[in-house]
Amino acid sequence: MGRKVKASLLRAVIFALKWGDFVFGFLLAPICHRGYVCAAMKSEFLDKLLARIDKIDSGSLQNYFLRLAQEKGVMETIFQAIQEGIIVLNGKGHISYANDRAQKILGFNLNRAEGQPISKYFREVDWDLVLDLDEDEWSRLVTREIEITYPDHRFLEFYVVPLSTVEDGEEGAVIIMRDVSHAREKAVSTIESERLNAIMLLAAGVAHEIGNPLNSLNIHLQLLDRELGHISGESGEDLRELVDVARNEVTRLDQIINQFLRAIRPSEPQLEAVDVKNLLEDTLQVMDLEIKDRGAWVELECEGDLPKIMLDKGQMRQVFFNLIKNGIQAMSEGGLLKVSVEVNDEFTSIAFRDSGVGISAEDLGNIFEPYHTTKSEGHGLGLMIVQRIVRDHGGQIEIETAPGKGTTITVLLPRAEHRIRLLEAAPKTKDQEKAST
Repeated sequence: MGRKVKASLLRAVIFALKWGDFVFGFLLAPICHRGYVCAAMKSEFLDKLLARIDKIDSGSLQNYFLRLAQEKGVMETIFQAIQEGIIVLNGKGHISYANDRAQKILGFNLNRAEGQPISKYFREVDWDLVLDLDEDEWSRLVTREIEITYPDHRFLEFYVVPLSTVEDGEEGAVIIMRDVSHAREKAVSTIESERLNAIMLLAAGVAHEIGNPLNSLNIHLQLLDRELGHISGESGEDLRELVDVARNEVTRLDQIINQFLRAIRPSEPQLEAVDVKNLLEDTLQVMDLEIKDRGAWVELECEGDLPKIMLDKGQMRQVFFNLIKNGIQAMSEGGLLKVSVEVNDEFTSIAFRDSGVGISAEDLGNIFEPYHTTKSEGHGLGLMIVQRIVRDHGGQIEIETAPGKGTTITVLLPRAEHRIRLLEAAPKTKDQEKAST
């Protein structure tokens, strides 16, 4: 690259930084404050140097070149340190320069990519229009956001500055991009959380309204039972038995509603040190009859002595209950549900592996959606509640499935403690021993 191209490249990048709003604005203040890079930002400096190069003595020329080399090194360091990717194209759309971040985002190495067309690595843009400075295409590029799948799945926000806007007659462009995947995921998570809260409030309101007539029914059944006490004989006994059945069913419905409200109401987990193996065994014991009625059996595997982890015992029991119930329901003709617990330095993982029909790709994308269910008796809230509880515990959920090959749902819960390696204390000297006594 010639001296003119280098100079115009520097000006173009600085121009792009100025037009980048908040993306690069913060870099300008410290650069100017230090003093020795400001001259590089003035296009007149290099122009004057090149115009007077024949009249400058060798000593001064050496100082100027040392100064330029120092400035170039500082600018290179800055470009390599920033989180945004920078790519410079020549007039043919071939890559002339790319900082480390741009190489990582698009998955190429500058040593091999230099001189290659940008369309080889950045296919989502019509670069023929860009390089021809088509005004419509430039206006669309100003705030463009695209999705790429190589080398990683990312969402990029980028814009392009033509070198001709910096110096007349200069060909090429500067691309500035940044990875907005995290911000996009955060926005999606916020929308999902708001929708989830709205659904939970609606469900809680409906459950509360159902609870009111149930309480009224229970009161009137008690009054009816009291009146039936005056009726003697076999007919009185039969009527009282019918009332008892009705009261028991009302009580059962009331318990179901209370459990449902406790499950969906957002509440801060009350953490305590819990033995996961004991909690799983307690849950399996409660569900023993339901598991047998389904013709299924459960195998619990735990490796060695498991450390206790910080959990809300009631909420995590609800998680285990839902996942075990889903597992046995997925095996319509019975089968083995394998529950295994493993521990590493970061997580305690609890995996639930069934031998059922698996989950189709279409249903897998909606598995945590409220009211989405593939079961005739399901209400579509179980996994939504599971996801909310696990997130509140700082955990994660992983799903592996294939149609006809069963499903594995793994709950990853953070460990209660982190391993800290302490260095052994150095032996005391005689003076230290005397001081301690």
